[in-house]
Amino acid sequence: MPEVAVLTTTARKTPAVTPPSGGRGRGPVRRTPPLVLAFVLIPLLAEALWVFWPALQGFYLALTSWDGVSPPRFVGFGNFQEMVHDEVFRTAAIDTVLWLVLFGGLSAILGLAAALLLQQERRGVGFYRAALFLPVVFSLVATALVWQAIYQPDGVLNQILQGVGLGSLRHAWLADQDTALYAVIVPALWRQIGYVMVLYLAGLKGIDPSLYEAAKMDGAGRWQRFRHVTLPQLRSVNAVVLSVIVIDSLRSFDVVWSLTRGGPYHSSELLSTYMYSTAFQSLRLGYGSALAVVIFVLAFGVICSYLVRAFREAD
Repeated sequence: MPEVAVLTTTARKTPAVTPPSGGRGRGPVRRTPPLVLAFVLIPLLAEALWVFWPALQGFYLALTSWDGVSPPRFVGFGNFQEMVHDEVFRTAAIDTVLWLVLFGGLSAILGLAAALLLQQERRGVGFYRAALFLPVVFSLVATALVWQAIYQPDGVLNQILQGVGLGSLRHAWLADQDTALYAVIVPALWRQIGYVMVLYLAGLKGIDPSLYEAAKMDGAGRWQRFRHVTLPQLRSVNAVVLSVIVIDSLRSFDVVWSLTRGGPYHSSELLSTYMYSTAFQSLRLGYGSALAVVIFVLAFGVICSYLVRAFREAD
């Protein structure tokens, strides 16, 4: 009994422990260090100042007529109405769609094929990967200058055709309206394949090998494994590749401007080159901003439609 009395007395003297005022079960509130906030807010402020604000101004300028010197004059949707009757705009829009289909489709197909061929770790495979990726490192302007020398009437391409007995195919590739656009696509495609290959290589490395083993045990052939295992597992990578291809296609400017400047006679004119020449050569910055808005809407619409479809299939 004396022990019980001692325990009771001790319990009475022991103060009750109260939880912290911040809430039940919550630990001490941690404050973000000022240095971390600075690293986050300063880039965000710079992005807002140099990217978001000019973009919003571009949407406003698309509704004006402005030569870059006098004050902008508000014209509403007049610039977009002018596009309906602009033959050069229609030509540039058709060429842009053709560029998107050929450049985008071929870079995705050839990039995936290169990734499938070079995914296995074999002797010398690193050399071929580096060789395919090397054009990505080069500047587009430098790439265009190299290909301009190749396409010259006395350039490497025509000399090769002459040497193999195909002299009848010798051509002024960049000066012909029928071949200028396709000749410009080749150097852009040559540079893009390596980048797409790297994206697909990363996706292929993430596929569980047990899926292929299970498919083999079920008697699936190589094509069936590719169709029912590889392609479904690359769905997320396909979304990234599509986004990159669409954005790169619609903003392709350097290689086209360096090789043909949209000519001859607008036969290789893209929306990007037409926007540049209209805004900075003709000094019609309002109409050029309207063209930029059209490019943005096209890119945003294509990417969003694909992502919505991909998410629906995933659900």
